Amino acid sequence: MSLTVKPHLHYYNNKTGKPTSTNRDWTQIYAIYGMDQWQTLFFLLCHAIFFSILSILFLFYFDPVCNLLETGVLLFTTTTSSTGAARFVAGFTGCVTALSALCLFFAAGNFFYSSVALHHDMAQRMVSYVNDWSSVKLALDIGCGRGILLNAVATQLKKTGSSGRVVGLDRSKRTTLSTLRTANMEGVGEYVTCREGDVRSLPFVDNYFDVVVSAVFVHKVGKEYGHRTVEAAAERMRALGEMVRVLKSGGIGVVWDIVHVPEYVRRLQELKMEDIRVSKRVTAFMVSSHIVSFRKPDQLVWGLSEVRLDWRC
Repeated sequence: MSLTVKPHLHYYNNKTGKPTSTNRDWTQIYAIYGMDQWQTLFFLLCHAIFFSILSILFLFYFDPVCNLLETGVLLFTTTTSSTGAARFVAGFTGCVTALSALCLFFAAGNFFYSSVALHHDMAQRMVSYVNDWSSVKLALDIGCGRGILLNAVATQLKKTGSSGRVVGLDRSKRTTLSTLRTANMEGVGEYVTCREGDVRSLPFVDNYFDVVVSAVFVHKVGKEYGHRTVEAAAERMRALGEMVRVLKSGGIGVVWDIVHVPEYVRRLQELKMEDIRVSKRVTAFMVSSHIVSFRKPDQLVWGLSEVRLDWRC
């Protein structure tokens, strides 16, 4: 079997640089998959509502607030400018709370969009990197979550009439059970299996999978050490090495992630991967994200491989 990394720019709108929409809207996607990390969305919305209420109170009770602040100012100064200073402080504070509310609502909306609609769109784009799914016998989705990418892979296997299967790996048994339910809802349950495991020590032998994929997961590896620490970076590189280890020679790896993509590119170069490609930037979860794709060579050769970049660090 010989797989190649397909060119991927066709999936992007040439004018906007954003992923093209699919036939399904976010309500359909949310109805099936729900949302991971809903606590973060709840946290953002609660703070946005709090700051909104606070800014409304400043608006309707502006004069009493000014009088209260003026009383405080008079304790420290006897000048006639105390009234102007109090009104400035009250107005400035009200503006800051209103802007904070807007920013938090925007952050909540972006988080929800990234978790549901964008995640689905990027999953469709990721599966388009593999040129021939009919020849894929085994695929692996690392950090499968509720199965958006996992089911996209299974759908490709089903469309091409492949007899292959896709394995979803997650650390939580509850998540894997939820993933199997979504696979059945999508009509691809017979193509999907799930396992618990740690990405830093994958429970599979070497050269086992034809395709390995992962969506917004690798950056979470080692988070117990802090995202910017040397220890966390080492754990992420260990996870990437495991992905390469279980990938067959000639197999394709596709990773969509945030923040640490330059680290992944350097590590893949060190591991002598071929056809390393980095997509254009896509804003997800309020930060930049990229898709990195690569092919495991039939024989490892020394020297840095070429990296085709659509972005600049």
